[in-house]
Amino acid sequence: MRHFFSRHQPPVHINRGLIAGIGGVVAIAAVGALTNLVGHPMLMAPFGASCVLIFSVASSPLSQPANVVGGHVVATLVGLILRALFPNEWWAVAIAVGAAIALMAALRITHPPAGANPLVVFSADPGFEFLLFPVLTGSLILVAVGALFHRFARVEYPLVRKPA
Repeated sequence: MRHFFSRHQPPVHINRGLIAGIGGVVAIAAVGALTNLVGHPMLMAPFGASCVLIFSVASSPLSQPANVVGGHVVATLVGLILRALFPNEWWAVAIAVGAAIALMAALRITHPPAGANPLVVFSADPGFEFLLFPVLTGSLILVAVGALFHRFARVEYPLVRKPA
């Protein structure tokens, strides 16, 4: 039973943790500020979870730009299509989440926070413009802020693919 509570994540120096938190503040603030500029809601809960990955575990394959942007777009598109086809019922939401996970895995763009996007779609019932605003635009901003922020923090992001 004890293995359920073992922490496998290596220890992080308090400064690294604070820097990751500041990165999340800057990224969400940038997306939030855009809301005021364009007059269109740009924030959604899964973006907070994306910030955890981008700023706290930048070297994870799940944190890379293709995964963040691609995962959010694919999962949202699945949610939008299935919401158009199915009633807003628990079983339809379950199918949408499962389909989003399967498609992200097949395309090698798995991004765990994006697994929540079909739930957001079924809850809010937005139109297909939701794919552009906030999903695509917001995820691109998170990645751009992450790349700039990590450059100053001297953390490799995105990862550079090593030649085989």
